[in-house]
Amino acid sequence: MTTYIALLRGVNVGGKNRVVMATLKECFEQRGFTDVVTYLNSGNVIFSSEETDVLQLTKDCEALIESEFGLKITVTIVLGTDLLEALEQMPEWWNTDKESKHNVIFVIPPTTTEEVIVSVGEAKVEYEKVAYHERVIFWSAPIKTFSRSRWSKIVGTKMYSRITIRNANTVNKLAELVQKNN
Repeated sequence: MTTYIALLRGVNVGGKNRVVMATLKECFEQRGFTDVVTYLNSGNVIFSSEETDVLQLTKDCEALIESEFGLKITVTIVLGTDLLEALEQMPEWWNTDKESKHNVIFVIPPTTTEEVIVSVGEAKVEYEKVAYHERVIFWSAPIKTFSRSRWSKIVGTKMYSRITIRNANTVNKLAELVQKNN
């Protein structure tokens, strides 16, 4: 069994794309996934499966959500071990300054991390820090000057639909839940 994280993009945001996490958990269990745990209303599901084809898992999860909730939601599947490895490689500055926002940007395949970085452009070093490990981009920016950072403007770009963002607290909790599942 392999532990995965399903990151649902754009659920329960501003009253749109409503997905009840308890129902989602039941759906995952009925589909045959095990050790299913949801975290927060923002669409984070930790689960185990014997399936090793991530593309197939992605299709299965998206079909499950569409059939149960009537929503076409983009799902990103991250291997639990990949998240833990990325966190082992995180830059020393990430999630250390209490006066900054610390996020992880997960790149949704087939888009590459390099494509996202080229599209957004170079980080403005006076306002933000950006580093990456494979499909995980670490980003920190001081709260006071957050709106001046280049990466805060990713929301309005064509790449926005090719990523999903989680804050440091969520990412660290997901890692903790993955470790419990292993």
